Amino acid sequence: MSAIPYSVLDLVPVPEGSVPAESFRHSLDLARHAEQWGYHRYWLAEHHNMPGIASAATSVLIGHLAGGTSTLRLGAGGIMLPNHSPLVIAEQFGTLASLYPGRIDLGLGRAPGTDQRTMQALRRQRSGEVDDFPADVRELIRYFGDQPGAVQAVPGQGLEVPVWLLGSSLYSAQLAAAMGLPFGFASHFAPGLLLQALELYRAQFQPSARWPKPYAVVCINVVAADTEREARFLFTTLQQQFLRLYRGDAGKLPLPVQELGEEWSPRELMAMEQTLARSLVGDRDRVRHGLQALLAETGADELMFNGPIVSHEARLRSFEIAAELMQSL
Repeated sequence: MSAIPYSVLDLVPVPEGSVPAESFRHSLDLARHAEQWGYHRYWLAEHHNMPGIASAATSVLIGHLAGGTSTLRLGAGGIMLPNHSPLVIAEQFGTLASLYPGRIDLGLGRAPGTDQRTMQALRRQRSGEVDDFPADVRELIRYFGDQPGAVQAVPGQGLEVPVWLLGSSLYSAQLAAAMGLPFGFASHFAPGLLLQALELYRAQFQPSARWPKPYAVVCINVVAADTEREARFLFTTLQQQFLRLYRGDAGKLPLPVQELGEEWSPRELMAMEQTLARSLVGDRDRVRHGLQALLAETGADELMFNGPIVSHEARLRSFEIAAELMQSL
């Protein structure tokens, strides 16, 4: 049993040549394996208008995976709250928490999880400004409290669903500290401010009834394989994905390649390397050393692993290796 909890972040990737229905089957299979391998929680992230990510209807998919597992915590990592009314999210997660008591988490982000045009299609006439985020979080938490208001979340009222704040900058770290909430940092795509955000969060944390002390989750990419060569090959999928995103191509998850090719500029390659700087890629020894160094550097209370790998069998193997390494630390 690992002294440090370890968890899964699943963006429900849709590889080239595949369809979302197959990705849903693979996610359920991964969740069942993760439960067996000792993973603590399994989170899904809201994205829209991205052919390579099938987790847009996040709460629906959480329910599907919760119904196919028995002990694993399921949750959102996260719901992009500016896209929604707090009441609607309270009702959705109140429903999930009623169906699966003690197993549901609600992580919240303030980004739209998409492009500007899609954001407008999602929000319609609602303002949904990110400046409303702190007030929306407080409203959402009130719906889960014991004191009924004029408007109630049914189900939701009195369930006290755990609410987390997620981010990739200093803003959410400071807000999580001020509100006495647990915090998750997205260093799988924005590692630059990781250490500064954790320092701010811990230094400014205000204890709350549910969280008397800070609790920080660090999310990273992990691509582990039985050989260094195989892991590096599998990692080219994630490298290509971010290179394409820089050019505005939010297509399906690319197949791995032996070489990245010469069509990418030095500037694009540098940006990709900075984005993926915290990724752990390699065989067991390399990933073990990376995990040990990350824990020593960050003092994380929990680690969360993202693993966008095209081959489902290779993806399962990567998460299995990561679990074995965490249990041996």
